[in-house]
Amino acid sequence: MSDLAPDLALDLQAISKTYNAGLPGEVRVLQEATLTVQKGEVVALVAPSGAGKSTLLHIAGLLDTPDSGRVQIAGTDMTGLGDRKRTATRRQQVGFIYQFHHLLPEFSALENIVLPQLANGVSQAVATERARMLLAQVGVEARATHRPAAMSGGEQQRVAFCRALANAPSVLLADEPTGNLDPATSDVVFGALMSLVRGTGMAALIATHNMDLAARMDRIVRLTDGQIVPG
Repeated sequence: MSDLAPDLALDLQAISKTYNAGLPGEVRVLQEATLTVQKGEVVALVAPSGAGKSTLLHIAGLLDTPDSGRVQIAGTDMTGLGDRKRTATRRQQVGFIYQFHHLLPEFSALENIVLPQLANGVSQAVATERARMLLAQVGVEARATHRPAAMSGGEQQRVAFCRALANAPSVLLADEPTGNLDPATSDVVFGALMSLVRGTGMAALIATHNMDLAARMDRIVRLTDGQIVPG
């Protein structure tokens, strides 16, 4: 039985991670970092490059495991679970957005959003309808049949947002989601992301260097010396 509070979607407790432990090049990235994100809350994670933001996001999203500490997602304690259960939880409960869109180049915008739903057992008809709805929400429905190469950078990233939300995750994790865009496009794309998140009530943890964007979120936290501190 989980002891996760009902209004929490993500609970990271005392997360520690060291690379090359015990070797001359040992790097302590996280040192008992603790962070909770409530349902419907958008939290900005701010830190300089190399401070461990990506490591924290990968652990939160079950792409990596901590040396110690506890990760709970949507009421499930992931500590000690096998790869199959972790993979299933990641597929169903976690959405990822990266600085680069990573869309599949041989598929259209619509297909890029449909595919993860099919992998999750959703029917073609239902997956297609949801994909079209998400594209419409971010204003790129006219690009549904276009492949990534035929879209602008901002359009590609908005499609990537839709793909991350395709399976209606409980937690959205984003690593510099507008970092590869010019300021004007970044502002438009970030607005689209916030609109999507606000419309679902999911929890979002967004790593960014952009303090103007961070200020538009509900709360700012910083990663300092391997620990999470208020922004």
